[in-house]
Amino acid sequence: MSRTEDARASAYDATPFLPDGGDLAAYRRAAADCHGCPLYENATQTVFGQGDGSARVVLVGEQPGDQEDRQGEPFVGPAGRLLDKALTDAGIDRGTAYVTNAVKHFKFTVVPERGKRRIHKAPSLREMGACKPWLRAELELIRPDVVVALGATAAKSLLGGSFRVSKDRGSLLPLPGSEDERYVVATVHPSAILRADDREAAYAGLVSDLKVAARALNGRA
Repeated sequence: MSRTEDARASAYDATPFLPDGGDLAAYRRAAADCHGCPLYENATQTVFGQGDGSARVVLVGEQPGDQEDRQGEPFVGPAGRLLDKALTDAGIDRGTAYVTNAVKHFKFTVVPERGKRRIHKAPSLREMGACKPWLRAELELIRPDVVVALGATAAKSLLGGSFRVSKDRGSLLPLPGSEDERYVVATVHPSAILRADDREAAYAGLVSDLKVAARALNGRA
């Protein structure tokens, strides 16, 4: 049985595709060939995290969007531009951060009546679970002081399936599995701001949550 066939047989698990060791670059190269769940079949490419390998803050989104899938970089579409602005307003320098997603392949559906536009679909719990070894490896290699979970998928991947962003957003919580003093702050995904009826209020809420992360970083300077 080939490695890919073996991974399929074990069902939705990226673990067989992780390298035995190495830095972020080694993991990025390995992730390019990940077939740990069926999402790779329709996606253009794996979109691994990018940024400072010694970052004190890691920003975790849901999954790549259409532009991210095409360009191979996280948060380069409209939501990414909004996130850049929110980080600046919150006092966090994205240039010193690391950005990634809970799921590394774009999941979508095609709507012919909309010009074959690829429409985002939320990843399933199995797909989130399959991809979690990549996210875990990123966090173990970077060891950030603060992780910001952007949206429900990222929050559930980091804090468990029962976590609700609507209930506990903006709280400074211990990062599960961490042996030292590290934290996670959950907030909405920037794409939710773009869809909000009251964008100004929704944006202000995002910035307020990011300021919680900023204060935690400043407190550990």
